[in-house]
Amino acid sequence: MQRLLFLPLKAVMGSPCLRLLIPGAAPRTQCGCSCGIRRPLRPGQYSTISEVALQPGRGTVSHPSKAAERVVGRWLLVCSGTVAGAVILGGVTRLTESGLSMVDWHLIKGMKPPTSQEEWEAEFQKYQQFPEFKILNHDMTLAEFKFIWYMEYSHRMWGRLVGLAYILPAAYFWRKGWLTHGLKGRVLALCGLVCFQGLLGWYMVKSGLAEKPDSHDIPRVSQYRLAAHLGSALVLYCASLWTSFSLLLPQHKLPETRQLLRLRRFAHGTAGLVFLTALSGAFVAGLDAGLVYNSFPKMGESWIPEDLFTFSPLLRNVFENPTTVQFDHRILGITSVAAITALYFLSRRIPLPRRTKIAAVTLLALAYTQVGLGISTLLMYVPTPLAATHQSGSLAVLSAALWLMSELRRVPK
Repeated sequence: MQRLLFLPLKAVMGSPCLRLLIPGAAPRTQCGCSCGIRRPLRPGQYSTISEVALQPGRGTVSHPSKAAERVVGRWLLVCSGTVAGAVILGGVTRLTESGLSMVDWHLIKGMKPPTSQEEWEAEFQKYQQFPEFKILNHDMTLAEFKFIWYMEYSHRMWGRLVGLAYILPAAYFWRKGWLTHGLKGRVLALCGLVCFQGLLGWYMVKSGLAEKPDSHDIPRVSQYRLAAHLGSALVLYCASLWTSFSLLLPQHKLPETRQLLRLRRFAHGTAGLVFLTALSGAFVAGLDAGLVYNSFPKMGESWIPEDLFTFSPLLRNVFENPTTVQFDHRILGITSVAAITALYFLSRRIPLPRRTKIAAVTLLALAYTQVGLGISTLLMYVPTPLAATHQSGSLAVLSAALWLMSELRRVPK
């Protein structure tokens, strides 16, 4: 029985045509169907089993090369940059009070701006039906409307660009087999978060378009929805940047000492504190809380203002009282800088690689720069250029914190 099985197998394995697929065993002459001269392979042809195995979906599971991982890492780095641009542009849109100028949302139809005088007048008439024009901008001209409309339009178009920057390359890399099994899950989550971010942005805008007859406040979007919109953007930014760091930056083989473990935990906690501070800025922007007390370090004439807990129930003050919101943002900012300073001096006590030391110094420098920008923005009554720079600084500090976390990450055994 064994002879009956192995003799045909031996005959097949010894055939010239099959030996073409075996590495290092290609014969000098081709099989009977060729003329004996080796011709260059056409695209899609494979000369060895190893080349077939590298193709996605052919036989064995493919493992992306280091070069492919670097390409994916650079792509995610670019994606995180586009998200940062969207956050900054969204902040400028909020500072110029342009976010409610486009009163409808269409994924494809909304990409074409008005081109004629009739189209602009029709767009302006739609805007006039909503509370912001009736209460705040009732004397606005068409030229002024065009400015705020283009600000919001730029933000929305940039958001679509972010979506394309994620989804199209992701599909290409998936098809090429350049994504590992774990990376496929991350990329799917990132693409899903991009789509969710667009829907959340429109959900936020709708809160500012609704009629509120019982409210005497100026029309604005809900600070809760604004914080959710910013928070999801920050999560998308951090996840993209962290994944790109993990693919692009080689890990350090640091000795797992108690001091290093403490430093790593402290770095994670500090990054979380920076994230929370940046998120609290959404409540400041949503309530225009930066215009309440424009003095530092005191708030007016006292360290703790009298109207800190005027709302009832007490918890409402944390999210709806402009004084409390500004006070909380100050405390979080000061605490973040103190934590970053402690993290820097703690890192000085441990022998670390040069790149890790640079990350710690960069984080410290950016944190104190951000404090200076925040105080200047407050004292100068929130000018748009300075406030936009302050918002950009929060992303820079968050990036440096993630960089340091990446430098200190544990090497898998």
